[in-house]
Amino acid sequence: MVKLRLARAGAKKRPFYRVVATDSRSPRDGRFIEQLGTYDPLKNPAVFSIKRDRLDYWLGVGAQTTKTLHRLILNQGVEANTPS
Repeated sequence: MVKLRLARAGAKKRPFYRVVATDSRSPRDGRFIEQLGTYDPLKNPAVFSIKRDRLDYWLGVGAQTTKTLHRLILNQGVEANTPS
């Protein structure tokens, strides 16, 4: 199953996340299929950007979002499938 989730990058105590499409069996920071966007929680306000067309594609083919990513997407005003 393909999951849309956050993959951590950045230095120690300086988190930065990539929004990725990955196989659900892959580790959090492991191999991914495609990078869809970024999330920087340290900026004030936090910066979240995502490629809408690619998000729609992955949701259209049945990918599931994690709860955290689903919340970020909804806060940005984008409709998404409910996470399982």
